[in-house]
Amino acid sequence: VQLVESGGGAAQAAGSLRLSCVVSGNTVGSDCQGWFRQAPGKEREEAAAIYAGGGSTFYTDSVQGRFSISRDNSKNTVYLQMNSLRPEDTAMYYCAAGPRSTGGFCYLYRSDKYNYWGQGTQVTISS
Repeated sequence: VQLVESGGGAAQAAGSLRLSCVVSGNTVGSDCQGWFRQAPGKEREEAAAIYAGGGSTFYTDSVQGRFSISRDNSKNTVYLQMNSLRPEDTAMYYCAAGPRSTGGFCYLYRSDKYNYWGQGTQVTISS
């Protein structure tokens, strides 16, 4: 599985950006795609995840209501629409793919469950 992110850049606080992640290869068993982020000096944290098979979405508290994850299966692309951006959203954003839990959910807060990672795209938000 290969993942290639794009769409990062600089924006003002309260602005918006949309990240894209093109997914290729055999995704059997890796049908959850998630967006993670890592700011300098901080641990990697997950922002959102989506189940490719049914479109169920999952968000962490830090982005709930501001970010939206979606998937265009015809383009094998996962998007992260980021609105109401804040300076604390500044980070390297990574796309990742991994399996669902036995309960049928995409993992949140568990980067170790994601097997495949993109190279990342930088997002910088100024106040």
